[in-house]
Amino acid sequence: MSVPKKSPLSGRPLLSAVLTLLFVAGGARPARAAGAAEHVVLIVWDGLRPEMVTAANTPALYKLAQTGTIFSRHHAVYPSTTEVNGTALATGMYPANSGIIGNREYRPKINPAESFATESPGAIRKGDALTTGKYLAVPTIYETLQQTGESTVVAGTKAVALIPDRSAQRPNGAAAQSVNVFSGKTLPEGLLSRLEETFGKFPEKPTFPDGPQNKWTVDVLLDSLWKTGVPKLSLLWLSDPDYTQHDTQPGSEKALASLKINDALLARLLEALDKKSLLDKTDILLVSDHGFSTIDQAVDFAALLSEAGFRAFRKFLQEPVSGDILVVGNGGTVFFYVVGHDRETTRRLVEFLQQGPLCGVLFSSEKLPGTFSPALAHVNSPDVPDVIVSLRWNRSQNASGVAGMIVSDSPSNKQPGHGMHGSLSPFDMHNTLIARGPDFRQGFVDPLPSGNVDVGPTVLWILGVAPARKMDGRVLGESLRKSPFPPPHVQSISTSAASTGSWRQYLKLVTVDGTEYLEEGNAGDPGKSDRKPNP
Repeated sequence: MSVPKKSPLSGRPLLSAVLTLLFVAGGARPARAAGAAEHVVLIVWDGLRPEMVTAANTPALYKLAQTGTIFSRHHAVYPSTTEVNGTALATGMYPANSGIIGNREYRPKINPAESFATESPGAIRKGDALTTGKYLAVPTIYETLQQTGESTVVAGTKAVALIPDRSAQRPNGAAAQSVNVFSGKTLPEGLLSRLEETFGKFPEKPTFPDGPQNKWTVDVLLDSLWKTGVPKLSLLWLSDPDYTQHDTQPGSEKALASLKINDALLARLLEALDKKSLLDKTDILLVSDHGFSTIDQAVDFAALLSEAGFRAFRKFLQEPVSGDILVVGNGGTVFFYVVGHDRETTRRLVEFLQQGPLCGVLFSSEKLPGTFSPALAHVNSPDVPDVIVSLRWNRSQNASGVAGMIVSDSPSNKQPGHGMHGSLSPFDMHNTLIARGPDFRQGFVDPLPSGNVDVGPTVLWILGVAPARKMDGRVLGESLRKSPFPPPHVQSISTSAASTGSWRQYLKLVTVDGTEYLEEGNAGDPGKSDRKPNP
């Protein structure tokens, strides 16, 4: 029997077709990459609004965009907050399926008295202990890649960088060789002292702009973690412009300065890849976790409810009883946890919230008039609050001339004029994605909707690794130079609901090949609800 001189799998079209089937079915792992890139670097500029990428503000990033692909209709998942979207980027899953639905959540088994920060190491460790390692309900792309024998590197100025690769156990060789540097801490823990000998201690507090913390993180990535080689997948998460926009507002002098600092760090990273002769072999995806707005009105919802006769708390100082409400703020979104899931209290709460000018869209686990099911926004996790409210927004400009104002649950120091996000405002839900490298089309503006849930599937496809289970996001095939995927099918959806009385709300969605993206939602009717209400 003769042996063919060339394996049939060596043909690129057939290989791509096989990989396409694997990505539909999930599970199996091909032996070679589907994409041309040998490396993928994912960079997050926290809170970057798309229109802030200009030749004047960010010359290096602007040049990268002009020579790569710009995703013109990119979306965060809701709530439009950091930890929720950091998880979506890492898993390719909606919040309902990843398990992280807020920057802060209330889970009595983790903390019976108050909410907790979902990125905090203590909460993550306790959550994993309670669920046999399922604090995130699904694997991340970093864990998936490690299962194939490839190590990964994560370097983040913010603690959210712990989420993609959080295990302290490191069960196999690739995981043991993988490194995570997050907010000045490290996995493995013993690495930190060695880094501090070379780079000094991580700056204790952020500044505005947060140049020192971001520079320390980039120094560590380029001069230590990449010193002996660049892994298949790296993540760099920078805290700005988010930190500075919170302290000031989008478009402020300091916020624009933070963009220039980030851009100089990006230029350094590109130069480092070039010196290693890897720039033309690397796909670079620069994304933001969410957009940004400015606080128009700051409200303490726990105090507001208490004044209205509800038993509402930020922290339970004694054992809660049925009908007590724990209020958990997530900026432009508020979670209301009703103890005992008391239906009468939930009904009264919803009716009270519908009467005022503060709330934009209400989700209720109970089927109550004028509310949506949390499933419509993909936030129906096992720990879903009884009521979720995206607060109202309008298109007015802030003092720096940047559009997008929201109501914010702000019992702390974030007051009107400060930057904030988290709502269903299009200024929060529409964020940035730019990609350049051997796999992405040059000078291409993608007109199709895309989202943070698509980043994980696209990265794994480039690296030829099938996900452990089917992801909610899609591979962004229309942006690829050699795509085996058929042209995506776009279907627009507009959903609205009305209660008895004058309350109305709407939610806009768009669907591409089964992946849903939330465009916006507010009280009132589409096109009429984004005007600033009369005082």
